[in-house]
Amino acid sequence: MTDDATTPTPDGVLPFRLLVVPGVNPAKWLRVWSERLPDVPLTLVQSTPGDQGSALAGPDVDAGLVRLPVDRDALSAIPLYTETSVVVVPKDHVVTAADEVTAADLVDETLLVPADDVLGWDEPPGTAPLVDPPATTADAVELVAAGVGVLVVPQSLARLHHRRDVTYRPVTDAPTSTVALAWVTDRHDDRVEELIGIVRGRTANSSRGRAGAADEGTRAGGAVGGPAGTGRSGAGTTASGGRGAGRTGGGKAGGGKAGTSKVAGGRTGTSKAGGARSTGATSSTGTSAAGDRAAAAARRRSNAAGGATRKGRGGRPR
Repeated sequence: MTDDATTPTPDGVLPFRLLVVPGVNPAKWLRVWSERLPDVPLTLVQSTPGDQGSALAGPDVDAGLVRLPVDRDALSAIPLYTETSVVVVPKDHVVTAADEVTAADLVDETLLVPADDVLGWDEPPGTAPLVDPPATTADAVELVAAGVGVLVVPQSLARLHHRRDVTYRPVTDAPTSTVALAWVTDRHDDRVEELIGIVRGRTANSSRGRAGAADEGTRAGGAVGGPAGTGRSGAGTTASGGRGAGRTGGGKAGGGKAGTSKVAGGRTGTSKAGGARSTGATSSTGTSAAGDRAAAAARRRSNAAGGATRKGRGGRPR
């Protein structure tokens, strides 16, 4: 592990340390991390399947992309995907004539099982393995190229150790390897939760980690701290259907005209207070009712006066 894995940024932010084992490519998740948490550097820590458990339990990593199984007593894990297993053979091997093979097709082969094998055959096909198995998958691929035997590994490892003189074919019934995100259960924090959201495909808005919380705070701040004076007051539209032209806080202090609503022919929402007009937060419903009663009384007086006039002229009141 490099010094960068534990060195904080100039702002004092510690990097997030992600363990990875051979064959796992976290590039797409790293891109999303850098977009959502640009202030938190993510450092990769290389390990092997044999050492992944102790490395995760130690103090030098925060989470890991590992191969199952892991110790579930101390670790939490989320399976991400299961790889296809392939047989690595010399380029001119007979199995290359088929698009895929079965374990039974390998019964006459010497199956190389390296010390860092991740498949865990219960009963490996083929002849007895070598007395001294290769130490690593890379060593096993060298032996395949030399014609010593064949090797069955997850497809990502076959690609990782690819060379021009070997090739591979899927083995449909071979054991498989599952890649998972794992972390120490007692160290589950916001940054681990953010990575969980990323590998599960959550959007930034639905994430439960730091980025999701920051986005939620931004939305809440926008709702509370939006421009003042742009909302309409409750007196803007009255119960009787009048239109309110005034905005909250829109009246001029010290005598300026405030917004008014027309209700049944009368002006509402304005009152004289201290010699100046203001748009006090009076109830539009109460003002409207008073205006309605005044208007009705005016109509009755007008009708009565009109009837008297028509009678004086010999007309008949309607």
